Amino acid sequence: MRKQTAIWINPIVLALAWSDHADDCPESVYKRFSRMRKFVIAVCAILAHVGLYAQSAGSDDWIQLFNGKDLEGWTPKFTGYPLGVNHLNTFRVEDGLFKVSYDNWSDFSNEFGHIFYEQPFSHYRLRVEYRFTGEQVTNGPGWAFRNNGIMFHSQSPESMTLDQEFPASIEAQMLGGNGSDTRPTANVCSPGTHYVMNDEVITVHCTNSVSETYHGDQWVVMELEVRGSESIRHLVNGHTVFEYSQVQLDPSDPDAQRLIEAGASVSVDSGYISVQAESHPLEIRTLELLPLDQ
Repeated sequence: MRKQTAIWINPIVLALAWSDHADDCPESVYKRFSRMRKFVIAVCAILAHVGLYAQSAGSDDWIQLFNGKDLEGWTPKFTGYPLGVNHLNTFRVEDGLFKVSYDNWSDFSNEFGHIFYEQPFSHYRLRVEYRFTGEQVTNGPGWAFRNNGIMFHSQSPESMTLDQEFPASIEAQMLGGNGSDTRPTANVCSPGTHYVMNDEVITVHCTNSVSETYHGDQWVVMELEVRGSESIRHLVNGHTVFEYSQVQLDPSDPDAQRLIEAGASVSVDSGYISVQAESHPLEIRTLELLPLDQ
């Protein structure tokens, strides 16, 4: 909206600039333009006001998935535990931050966690600002060092089995560097799913993005622009790092098979959003969603 506002103001500037050369023009031209000048200024002022209002209203369209106070609207599911059990208080809110915490854990034995937002979405822009902190819990998988993710286009938490490790979904990985090696973030992993990139169905589990590596405890902004199954775009700190489309259930995956047998469409154009807990502490200070037109 800022660009539009700038365009609306330009005619006002041009109209005002007329006064610098008005004395050089014939009286008939001056009178005609004078009337037009007043009209232009009035119309542009109205448009500028409307534009500013639209910009302000647009900002209010963002849904705050995390209210900064508690986990209202979110439901946890850990491998081996019934839906709703927040195992060892792993997901919590402290100091206004959404946290994945392992300070109550002494050991990790594949109790992967996901906490699901209460409603599904299809067309939206999701923004999450995150950072990794602290040390990985004992016996956490090596690949899970500074590794969590945002799962989306996901099956419902109610449809997961007791011992299921990951929901059938698309994962936008949140990864942190180890201080020296290259490790991009906002990669795509696809538990129980496939997707299309460059006209090819991608069946490998994880594919790297072209993002930079973010070492240490720095905050990173990851955004997902999701338009059903038509197009999906990952951005990191404002830069596009991954684009793909046509998310689909993998008929060879047992969890996806169960969903298909229950009547789910193979093509996936909407679903639930969840935050992962894969054994490394994580903090989130922004988690918001902007619905997009379908």
